[in-house]
Amino acid sequence: MNITKPLLASAITLALAACAGPPGPQGATGNTGARGNTGNTGNTGYTGATGSTGYTGATGATGNTGASGGAGATGATGDTGATGDTGATGNTGAKGNPGARGTTTTTPGGTVVIVPPQ
Repeated sequence: MNITKPLLASAITLALAACAGPPGPQGATGNTGARGNTGNTGNTGYTGATGSTGYTGATGATGNTGASGGAGATGATGDTGATGDTGATGNTGAKGNPGARGTTTTTPGGTVVIVPPQ
């Protein structure tokens, strides 16, 4: 329909031009139409989803414990000390004097009484 209106107008103009006399002066240029509205700004696209976090690597194996050192050698036993000399035997003390001899007395009845010295 948009194409048929201009074709119809051209056909009418051509038909009238054949019947009429010489063309008249050209008319003044019409006013420029108002400027159209600016179209709406398109919507901003969505932000993509965040990627997943990668896996954490496994912990490495623990190393073996080193061997323990051997026990140290036992120290040598010391020599037994020499036995000391036996001390000299002491002199025998002087022999004491015998005590005085008591007197013997006889009592009637035949009993013997020993009286020690005073």
